[in-house]
Amino acid sequence: MKKARVIAFYLPQFHPIPENDKYWGKGFTEWTNVAKARPLFKGHYQPHIPADLGFYDLRLPEIREQQAELASEAGIEGFCYWHYWFGNGKQLLERPFNEVVASGKPDFPFCLAWANHDWTTSTWKKGMKDGMIAEQLYLGKEDHIQHFNTLLPAFKDKRYIRVDGKLLFLIYDPYRFEHVEEFMETWHKLANLHDLGDFYFVAMCNSTNTRVRLPEGGIGDGRVIPDLKSSAKVYNDFLSLGFDGINSIGKSRAEMIVQGKYKRALLFKLHEQLSFLPVLKYNYPEVVKHFFAPEDSWENVFPSIYPNWDRTPRTGDQDGIYINATPENFQHHIEHALEVIKDKQPEHSILFLRSWNEWAEGNYVEPDLKYGHGFLDAIHNAIL
Repeated sequence: MKKARVIAFYLPQFHPIPENDKYWGKGFTEWTNVAKARPLFKGHYQPHIPADLGFYDLRLPEIREQQAELASEAGIEGFCYWHYWFGNGKQLLERPFNEVVASGKPDFPFCLAWANHDWTTSTWKKGMKDGMIAEQLYLGKEDHIQHFNTLLPAFKDKRYIRVDGKLLFLIYDPYRFEHVEEFMETWHKLANLHDLGDFYFVAMCNSTNTRVRLPEGGIGDGRVIPDLKSSAKVYNDFLSLGFDGINSIGKSRAEMIVQGKYKRALLFKLHEQLSFLPVLKYNYPEVVKHFFAPEDSWENVFPSIYPNWDRTPRTGDQDGIYINATPENFQHHIEHALEVIKDKQPEHSILFLRSWNEWAEGNYVEPDLKYGHGFLDAIHNAIL
């Protein structure tokens, strides 16, 4: 029996779309930035070059089949596809997932995470001014119904992942979601109407924060001091809105503990303004020791695990780079996560892998030329 239900976030931006062609040149995909990346210091692993699957195009069904095969062999339960809905029927990057649903292939479990954020010209490429490509709109009940009906074929699919018998659905930014309670209530009723059972809504959130959600949705202007000892208030704030569970993200908390919360904030601000400063580096095995808050052991909190973090293909040197992110150290990170969730019911022993294929953020487990199947083997060795 598997020691955890590992569900991997899956980025669909590996095929051209008109919006990317318009803003960044014909044929732009995630690979464009990945291939352009260069080392920023001695020993910096860049560029990251794919191995088994090559620079793939997700319009090809055989690529999607191979991905599912690799994931299944590693012990991953399923993919959590990033889903982009901006209101009024506007979607982006929907083709790969729609084809998975329509074709019935690969025969591999899936769920959805709504990436409810604006798309701007700085979303996918460094050095661009913030221009709006697609604005995230919350248009009320009728739009929520249209959204549900668009995804209904997926919700009816036998492959859709469930928790406690309910359809698992994640929301990326619960902070800015205006009237999220109305959205969840509408979908609860629609699920019942269509004999789907119900939804299990999960809020994705950092295990500590510096901003507070306003009652109707949105972020307040004032900042709060991050609590590095307890995440109870952060998690309970979202559970009180009607969310069933939390996908906790410990990256910021861990970096604050290692570097100091005030020093980290200052260095980030300085690097935004002064390009000549040395690159911010974090020692992966030291940082991930602090990824999990005490409340991550709660029954309905599902922690995140990261194989690496290096967003330099997108953002240059402003965001901090993890060093010593090896398959061996990743396996230790997973084993630590398993200790955190060991007392949970098997149904709730969920770890969200961030990610399957975020190549431009460095957090992927697909085979590459440097480590081969090393990160997949780490998952297999830890959970099987």
